[in-house]
Amino acid sequence: MSKETTPDTPTRLLEAARAEFAQYGISGARVDRIAEQAAANKQRIYAYFGNKDQLFAAVLAQAYRDLSEQVPVPTTREGIEEYVGHVFDYHRRDNSLIRLLAWEGLHYGNKEIPGEAEREAYYTLKSEILSETLEIGSARKAGTLLMTLIGIASWPFVVEQQRRLMTGLAPDDEEGWDKLRTVLVAHGRAVIDTASPAVSLDAH
Repeated sequence: MSKETTPDTPTRLLEAARAEFAQYGISGARVDRIAEQAAANKQRIYAYFGNKDQLFAAVLAQAYRDLSEQVPVPTTREGIEEYVGHVFDYHRRDNSLIRLLAWEGLHYGNKEIPGEAEREAYYTLKSEILSETLEIGSARKAGTLLMTLIGIASWPFVVEQQRRLMTGLAPDDEEGWDKLRTVLVAHGRAVIDTASPAVSLDAH
């Protein structure tokens, strides 16, 4: 059995595709480069994943599984108060998921994305956990809180130039990164403190 048809071929293709999509986006990614990096025939991509958009969706699904394993949604208030820091740490170790999401937003805009139902279910589950743990009582408000916490943790990696211009933080400034993390966690806790049933999007 040749390397390009071994059982781990799909895994190699997903790994190569994650790097390619993170670097070039959906439109700029090239199937030939993905196949070459995975040491596989490009026809394997179509056989396993269908087309480039479906491959991108599979890459994101795998990235979300990785995030869920490394940064599960906390089920205690104390854990939720540290959630911003854990998400921040995850993206600092590997910013490919952030880049994939940024490219996805640019490519699809507000149009339906491949695998949308599965993604929505993923966010709904997270929101339900937040709602139950914090006794918010509103799924929409919990979803808004989740979006806010993720935004606080991830924005410095979404627009790196903005982070650099606003904070002067250099990539190798370890002390500066630690201070930024501390500040963002504090902001996250402040947002959590305001998440009371008295204020809800459902009321509008």
